[in-house]
Amino acid sequence: MNKIKFNILRCLFCKILILNFVQLIYANKPISLGENGTQRELFVDKYLINKISDELIQYVHKPDPKEVVLTTDAPWEGNTSAYYTIFRDNDLFRMYYRGSHWDTDNKREAHREVTCYAESKDGVNWVKPKLGIFKFNGSDQNNIILDGLGTHCFTPFKDLNPKVSPGVLYKGISRGWPIGEKGLYVFGSPDGLNWKLMHDSPVIFDGYFDSQNLAFWDSFTNQYREYHRTFVDGVRAIMTASSKDFLNWTKPELLVYQKEVPNQHLYTNAVLRYDRAPQLFIGFPSRYLPSQGQRVEPTLMSSRDGVRFHRWLDPVVPESAPKDRRGNRSNYMAWGLVEIPNRPKHISVYASEAYYTGPDSRLRRFEYRKDGFVSLRAGSEIGEMITKPISLGSSAERLTVNFQTKKNGYIMVSIEKPDGSEIIGYEISSCNILRGDSLEEQVSWGVGSDISHLKKRYPAVRLRFKLKDADLYSLQFQPHFQ
Repeated sequence: MNKIKFNILRCLFCKILILNFVQLIYANKPISLGENGTQRELFVDKYLINKISDELIQYVHKPDPKEVVLTTDAPWEGNTSAYYTIFRDNDLFRMYYRGSHWDTDNKREAHREVTCYAESKDGVNWVKPKLGIFKFNGSDQNNIILDGLGTHCFTPFKDLNPKVSPGVLYKGISRGWPIGEKGLYVFGSPDGLNWKLMHDSPVIFDGYFDSQNLAFWDSFTNQYREYHRTFVDGVRAIMTASSKDFLNWTKPELLVYQKEVPNQHLYTNAVLRYDRAPQLFIGFPSRYLPSQGQRVEPTLMSSRDGVRFHRWLDPVVPESAPKDRRGNRSNYMAWGLVEIPNRPKHISVYASEAYYTGPDSRLRRFEYRKDGFVSLRAGSEIGEMITKPISLGSSAERLTVNFQTKKNGYIMVSIEKPDGSEIIGYEISSCNILRGDSLEEQVSWGVGSDISHLKKRYPAVRLRFKLKDADLYSLQFQPHFQ
């Protein structure tokens, strides 16, 4: 018996040693920044960070409020118009949204829900074209593109699948109930205006779909991805599934967040791939606060696999930005990140306001700096961040950073061996100080900016940043000329 116990203990001990060894290997395994080492990395999570001093924080930025771009004042629109989708289609910006109105006196819908369309050349000035597709109150001179099944939360996209059929170049997803069955139906269109069902019955059943459910072609993993709403123990939550053909979907699974965040109602999700760093999903889930007048506020989250997300708790569009966002469900983020003409350093997002409160509601544009969702921020005290070991890919020949400093602020960088030993010529003391404001500033040292020769001696390196009165938004290794 003692011999058996000894063998069991020995096996357990061996398993522990093996597990610790494997964990040690993966803990020290260098991070790969894409196939050729030029993947841009943002600080929207902890992925790159090994150590960060107390003087540095990861600061969640709020986009700057700009102009109102749309007012839902048509007879078929109204104060509960919602669930906006905006994307750029070559030289045209397209917008889709629900047209609906709530009679606050009689506490009932004033008219049936419809899906509306607007377009723009600049993302600021929008036109509601008279399409002549559906009639409302006897006239087809309106911008309605869907009537009946699917109008509650219809969310379309342009399909970037290289094998897409021209007849369904544009696709959409929406709940059917109360007109059809419970679940998500899928739609197709050749032009983004004339839509037909792609399947007679829902293709996704597991969930509760009274929200802006969305889907898109994920070029990074070559599959369709969808995100929709559900309930878990009475709390609103988000699920996701994937598909190769847009009709047959995997079993939906709940999104997972870091352990330290509270369990909160998340009403919408606004998840998409971030074009400048397509390995990242960026989402703007609306936190629902039923105990505070049922108001909502957009927050920020990011993911690298589409399931495990890093959630930030600060609202990115607070109720003060700038007005009419305090009321019942009056502050949803639209689905879409777009670059508009004459603003090449910025990304526009849009959020609704004045829901329920007026004869109509509004959509306002907001503006982020590119990559400007979260930064490493230092105040007047010098802060330091050390990255995890990073593999130097085949095209990693110089280092660039997206940063901003105050008048007396600065950023300095060193390149080190993975164990922290200095590499001669690339010490902090040799770095040419970075000051000012740039989306893509080349880092240089006394020996220059060329780091291509380091790959031969050091397959992996780590970076050490020192910041004072500065924000660091992203970094990227690049070829010499890009």
